[in-house]
Amino acid sequence: MTSDAPPPERSVWKDAKAPTLADFERLAAAAYAGLPEELRALCGEIVINVADFPDEDVMREMGLTSPYELLGLFQGVGLAHGGTLHTGEMPNMIWLYRRPLLDYWAEYEETLGDLVTHVLVHEIGHHFGLSDDDMEALEAAAER
Repeated sequence: MTSDAPPPERSVWKDAKAPTLADFERLAAAAYAGLPEELRALCGEIVINVADFPDEDVMREMGLTSPYELLGLFQGVGLAHGGTLHTGEMPNMIWLYRRPLLDYWAEYEETLGDLVTHVLVHEIGHHFGLSDDDMEALEAAAER
């Protein structure tokens, strides 16, 4: 017995792999480049890093029980707190955590590029001295 149905196509997922750290660095660079120039100028010399997970120190300092609890992090002295660098200080940094971002992406209907952009903008908000509550209120107002 033969079928008139076409043969199954080779799955586009057969050879697919999860985005690497380098892929995330490119996504983050593209997300940052896509922000308005005025906003980027206000960010100064902020450094954007990508890692699989937050390190042990961050986990301990933030009281995290799982490394999947944190998608991104701002480290440094925000502009609201006099964000100028002094000799010997580390630059302001944003960390994006690949594995928690991938886990979140798999669970929700959002493109990976949009998710990386959202987390990046959220962490830039911390650079400007905004709290999580401030940013939630701004996002809620923007949705109205």
